[in-house]
Parts: sequence; structure tokens; C-alpha cells
Amino acid sequence: MAELSLNQRQYLEFEKIALGAFAPLEGFMNEEEFRGVVEDMRLPSGEPFPLPVVMDLSADQAQEVTPGREVVLVFNGVQVGRLVSADLYQCDKPSVAEKVFGTSEESHPGVAHFYRMGDHFVGGRVHLERRVTPDFIDYETTPAETRAHFRSMGWKTVAGFQTRNVPHRAHEHLQRLALERCEGLFIQPLVGAKKRGDYLPNAILTAYGALVDQFFPANRVFLGVLTTAMRYAGPREAVFHAMIRRNYGCTHFVVGRDHAGVGDYYGKYEAHELTRRFDGELGITILRFYGPFYCRRCDGVVTERSCPHVVSMPEVITEISGTMIRDALANGREVGRELLRPEIVKSLDGLKLFIDDDED
Repeated sequence: MAELSLNQRQYLEFEKIALGAFAPLEGFMNEEEFRGVVEDMRLPSGEPFPLPVVMDLSADQAQEVTPGREVVLVFNGVQVGRLVSADLYQCDKPSVAEKVFGTSEESHPGVAHFYRMGDHFVGGRVHLERRVTPDFIDYETTPAETRAHFRSMGWKTVAGFQTRNVPHRAHEHLQRLALERCEGLFIQPLVGAKKRGDYLPNAILTAYGALVDQFFPANRVFLGVLTTAMRYAGPREAVFHAMIRRNYGCTHFVVGRDHAGVGDYYGKYEAHELTRRFDGELGITILRFYGPFYCRRCDGVVTERSCPHVVSMPEVITEISGTMIRDALANGREVGRELLRPEIVKSLDGLKLFIDDDED
């Protein structure tokens, strides 16, 4: 029986499929599923699915895999499960990248990782035999465990919030808006593989711990983690993130400005438009929020839907973005309390904050 040794990213993809986080997937995509998702963002069943989820192989590994046969999956020397291989296939990577990421440029971190992956893919159903203890076991919950927690809290409506940053005031504003709409808020930072310059998981969780403990009602917010990789696929990834939170039991999901974006590759509210394309099909209600930014004239965190000064007095507007906050913290610049709570800054004292190299 063939054996495949998984890297961390591959293991986490396998685990999330097996636990139901990527439902309706029950395995790594076969060629028909892959082509449908790339071209139309739909599985052969017609169900929406926006991003490829694939098991990549090197040329040598591909020679060891026989379609229709079981493959043993090993991670860090431990047998974690099996894959019943359905087929082997390849693709034109630049063409696929253009469709999935909107660009084939290697300067895009999602495209760069896709190009680094093996050139062969094996599709097939997976079976989880043993789960490797995650690094963040105090925060990691399975979809079944999260849904059970929501039931135990009596929450009928739960808003999911995706983030890869420490919480600035704009994100806090969106979270409070979500709490006005729903009985519970599930903040689930993504702590899988990311690019150089993104926050380390411990920094994100420490900062969010400070925010939740000091500024949110304990019976309204649940903090977890999502151990999967960032794709930086913008609008498509917004749909993907919404579907994942549906699988964890959320009824609503927040999509803000440039969701899962990177650089200038995607429009400010392009994710809003793509999620509208699937309204009524995702099994979750999208909360499309605008902005926010800080207005000195309004003296608060507002959006273009509630503040006139973004047009009439643009000089009083300060954008609040993860990129801007990361740059300030990385270079030791003071960040005003209207942008980032001092309690958050204090919680990060002495911590290493940022990833040094791209993670695979």
C-alpha cells in the first residue's frame, strides 16, 4: 500500500475535510471537482464551492499512487489516516491561478504558494484515524464541538468573524455591529500558514484574549481558532470563509472591506458582490459591512454610510487597516488609542509579533 508523508499544510487540509470544516467536501478534489470549482465555483452536484482543496504530489510521489487504491497518510511519523485515490491529474498552473486569484503574478502570495506546490494532484475520499494534537489546543474546537457550545449557550443566531490580525478599533466596531444583530459572536482567527509579515498566532490570541476579557460580555462571545492556511484569494476566499463558519454552526458571517485581500489585487468591496451571487445558497447569512474608519469631526469610528465627512472633509478621516497597524507596530511607532486600544498594545509587550518567512 502506498504511503504519503504530509507536510503541515497538507495535514491541516486533510484534518479539516475529515472533521467537516470544509463540507460538503468528503475528500480532496478529483479532477472533475477541481475543474468545476476553478471555472464556475461549483461542485459537480451544483453546490457552491469557491476554492480548490487539493492534495499535491511530486512526480515521484505520483508514481507510487494507483487510482482506486488506498493510500496511507502519515504526518510527523504518525499514521493519521487514509485516502482512497480516485484519480491523478495535472493542470495549467498560470491559467488556474488567473481564474482563482485574479492574477498569475508570483508576487501574489497565494499564487506563489500554488506554484511551489507539486505539479500532480490526487483526488479521493479521506478517513481520519488519528488527530495530531494542535499547537493551540486551548482554543481549537471541531465543528461538532463548536455547534455544541452554541447550543449550550442557548444561541439561536451566531455571527462568525474571520481575522488574521490583532484586533484594531475598526474590527471591534464590526464585531459590535454583529452582536447587535445576533445572540452570539464567534471570533475565529486563522492561525494556519501565512505569509512573511503577518502576525504570529500567539500575538493574535493574546491580543484577542485581552479584548474579549476586558471589553465584551462573557456570555456573548466565543474565541476559537481556525488552523488552515490563508489563500489571499479575496472575494473567493470570503465565500470560502463563510462556508467554513456555517459548518462550525454560525448563522451569520461578517464580510467587510477587502476581505482576505492582499495588496491592490482586489476591489474594496468586491467580496460583497461575489457573496451576493450566492445569496440563498450558502446556508448562512452574509453581514456586509462598510468601512470603518476614524473621523476626527465625528469623534468616533464610523463608515461612509454614516459619516458625511469622508467626502466633505477627507482631511479628518484616518483609515484603520490591518496593514497600517502592522506597519506601525513593526516599526515601533505609537498607535493612537482611537485606532488600537492601549490594552491591546500592552498585552503584546515582549512578544514576537510577526512571521519572518513565508510558511508552507
